[in-house]
Amino acid sequence: MRSDRSGTRITAALKVPTIGMGAGRDVDGQILVLHDLTGLQRDVSPRFLRRFADGYTMVSSAVSAFQAEVEAGTYPADEETYE
Repeated sequence: MRSDRSGTRITAALKVPTIGMGAGRDVDGQILVLHDLTGLQRDVSPRFLRRFADGYTMVSSAVSAFQAEVEAGTYPADEETYE
């Protein structure tokens, strides 16, 4: 364990599991908010954040495609509606 981090010192001092968010790797578990993990927000960038996907581009692209089809009148199609 690296003793220079708060998470390391706290985990060593406690008998219960510790969960960290930016507290270093020596805690017992890690938390990362889904929106950060999947990259849904581009303007958030705390030091501990590692994006595992580019969700922002994926969601933006899907919303743009949806808007274009609604505006063109191609969505919803007959097979996507109930009578």
